[in-house]
Formats: sequence, C-alpha cells, structure tokens
Amino acid sequence: MSLIVAARFDSFPEAEEAGRKLFAAGFAQEDVSIFFVNPAGQHDRYPLGGDQAADPGSRKTKHGAIAGAALLGLAGAVIGSIVWLYAAGSVLALVIAVGVGAYIGSLGGALVATRSATRAYRAGHSTGMRRAGVLTAVHVTVATESAAALVLRDCGGKDVEKAEGRWREGDWVDFDPVAPPVLSDKVQARPSDAMDARESRAMQH
Repeated sequence: MSLIVAARFDSFPEAEEAGRKLFAAGFAQEDVSIFFVNPAGQHDRYPLGGDQAADPGSRKTKHGAIAGAALLGLAGAVIGSIVWLYAAGSVLALVIAVGVGAYIGSLGGALVATRSATRAYRAGHSTGMRRAGVLTAVHVTVATESAAALVLRDCGGKDVEKAEGRWREGDWVDFDPVAPPVLSDKVQARPSDAMDARESRAMQH
C-alpha cells in the first residue's frame, strides 16, 4: 500500500496550480494525479446508478411493516370482535376488520421504520462526508508527507487528507469516492473546512 496525501479544490485551474507547486517542490509528475469527484450519490457504483445497493432509509421497512401489521392487526381483531358482537355474529365483519387493520399497520410501520432509519443514517454520516470537487492527490513517503500537505494547504486546498491506497502509473487506482476523508495531521484545518462541514450537515437536515 502507498501513502497518499490529497486535497479538494473548487476548479481544475486551482488544482493544476497546486500540481505545478508540487513539481517545483520536487515531486515527480507520476506522483501527482488530478481528477474530479462527483457529488454524493452520483458515483454510479451500480448498474442502475447510485452509491449504495439500497436506500439507507429503506433497509428496515420490512421489519417495520411486520411489526406494524402485527400491532394494528391485533387492534383490528379487537375492533372486529366488537363489530362481530353487534352484527349478529357476522364472521365477514371480523375478517374485514382484521384485514384492514393489518394493511394499515403494514403501511404505517414501514413509514415509521423508514423515517427512523434515515435519521440514524444521517446522524452517522453527517460529518466527514466527502464533498464534490477537483482532487489533487500526491503519492508520498513518510519523509515527504508533510511537505505535500503544506503545499496543498497553501494553494487553497480544502480537506487536506491522508490515506493508504494503491498508486499505479500516476493514478490512485483504488480511490473510493464514498469513503469519508481522513484529515491529515500534518496541517491545521482551514476555517473554511469547518464551514463546509456545517453546510454539509445543514443540507442533510
């Protein structure tokens, strides 16, 4: 695995200027890669598009539907029993009440489960989320890591990060756009990075 330092820029000219500064600092061309990172949800990791096989909010709908159907099905049975007493023992009324209760329960349970799962997903991913932009990545060693991070920061790079990955022929070949960036400990985060994190949280709520 290779040691990699990267930072996000708002445009290709800014990212390319950082690349030139890196070359001037002694980094080789095959150690610098510049590429665009799409917004979250637009990485086409699946044939039908998207970043995940299922919406995070839909993963618990099956269990919610079962629980809801059970609860309201029971309520329907109680109501049906009352109706049955006043409808001269009509079995049809009992069956209808239980069926309607179970159906409404499954819909309500699925809705509640979806909303709670979505809130939990957002709470767990509201910080450190990778934002769209142009990424300048640098293949470094332990000795050159600090220098690369400083150049990227001084050129206006945001979310200066460090990672371990596969670097081959000038490219970060196993870059994962969904994985949140791990900020570098070689430079202090810029004030704008904190603002970006707050904006990311606000957009999710």
